[in-house]
Order: sequence, then C-alpha cells, then structure tokens
Amino acid sequence: MKYLHTMVRVTDIQASLAFYCDALGLQELKRYDSEEGRFTLVFLAAEGNESAQVELTHNWDPEPYEGGRNFGHLAYQVEDIYATCQRLMDNGVVINRPPRDGRMAFVRSPDGISIELLQQGEALAPSAPWQNMDNTGEW
Repeated sequence: MKYLHTMVRVTDIQASLAFYCDALGLQELKRYDSEEGRFTLVFLAAEGNESAQVELTHNWDPEPYEGGRNFGHLAYQVEDIYATCQRLMDNGVVINRPPRDGRMAFVRSPDGISIELLQQGEALAPSAPWQNMDNTGEW
C-alpha cells in the first residue's frame, strides 16, 4: 500500500493556489481540466516531497462546502516556523494559532481547511512577536 494524496474541495481555485503555493510554499505538480465533468484537479506538494500530495478539486458549478474543520487538518513540517508564518502573514493569511512555543502553528485555507505547521527538529526559541500573539478565530 502506498499513500497517494489528500483531496480538498475548493470554491475559488485562484485564491486556493495563492494560499497553498504563494503563501504556504507548495508547488503545482500537475493539473487536469475536465470540460465534460466541469471540474479542475490540481496536485500540489512540498518541494522535494512529491510523494505526499494534496489534490485541490474545483467544481466549476458553485456549491457550498461547509465543515472544513470536520476534515481535521493537513500538517507540514517546515524548516523555520517563524519565517513560514511571516511569509503567510505577508500574503494576507491570518495566523490562527501563532507559534508561541517555536514549534507549532495553525492557519486556515480560503475554504476553512486547517493547516498545521510543525517546526522541523527541536522547537525554536520563543521570540517576538510570536510569543505574545493571541489565538485568532478557529484553528
């Protein structure tokens, strides 16, 4: 058995790609547009870890997706949690659970999917502004 990917339904493919690629740092591996099925599939992965993919499914005909929190979360290990959170903030992403401990943070995608960020190796030393930031919203 081999893990292939996790599928997440998204309502706005451009907003989702801006979040997952520009802000979070994933790379687009491949894309499939189905005129007949009226959907787009975009496969993403972290650089150097193409075997752990996220599939964004965008149905062209609008439909509401609720309960993103019920999904649980996607988790990514990052080299520098502070730099990652800063890049996310610079791209307009709210840090719902800041990395006060230098180890863990949570953000949400445009469709409400929780993303957990975990520091690679040992936790970084607590530092400003992260150590004094409060939780925001749900994560």
